[in-house]
Amino acid sequence: MSDHQRQRIHPMNVETQPHHRTPLVPPGSSRSEKVIHVPPPIVHQHATPAINSSKPKRNCFCKCICWTLTLLFLLLIILAATVGALYLVFKPKLPNYSVDTLRISDLRLNFDLSLYAKFDVKITATNPNKKIGIYYEKGGKLSVFYTNTKLCEGSLPEFYQGHQNKTVLNVSLTGQVQSGSTLMAALQQQQQTGRIPLDLDIHAPVAIKLGRLKLKKVKVLGQCQLVVDSLSSNNLVSIKASNCNFKMKL
Repeated sequence: MSDHQRQRIHPMNVETQPHHRTPLVPPGSSRSEKVIHVPPPIVHQHATPAINSSKPKRNCFCKCICWTLTLLFLLLIILAATVGALYLVFKPKLPNYSVDTLRISDLRLNFDLSLYAKFDVKITATNPNKKIGIYYEKGGKLSVFYTNTKLCEGSLPEFYQGHQNKTVLNVSLTGQVQSGSTLMAALQQQQQTGRIPLDLDIHAPVAIKLGRLKLKKVKVLGQCQLVVDSLSSNNLVSIKASNCNFKMKL
């Protein structure tokens, strides 16, 4: 048999021959040594916000302010309620005064043309309160003015005045006015009319007594507008009109 026939009897099928493929496992290694490298997960790191340390302090300060204001408000309510209760219980009234007599002991011009005046005044102080006593403290004054010029001044005595009490006070007032010739001429001219206006001012520091409690010192301020008929020396003048007003000052 020729060579050509041999080739025909044993044909070579190319498709049956195995293909050469690249092995998945490198040569010299077993399948159990296969390692799969997994990349690590990507972790996104967020920046931690900084803690503001001043915020708690600010909140604490605001709380302190709120508590303080609330406490003050409550104290004001308690104080107002206490004052209202005391007012309803004691029903306080201002003391009042009346001018009983006015005597001109001396009124003359000196050699230096200053005007010297000495008046004797009798006034009645009245405490109209049923449950309140009045302490007249040191420093009380009584003054007489003519057209805003002080003629003389005297001191009120210190004493305690009980409930619904009337006390008669005799006060001596003296004073000296420089360049009094003009003032003396105006007084003499006014005297011819028979009506001389005078202002009597009262300044009385007093302390109020509620039961056994002596309260803080206050001031009683009063003004009496008088009209007298004469200012002749050593003469008890006639008071033609008198109008008094009083107020209390802390």
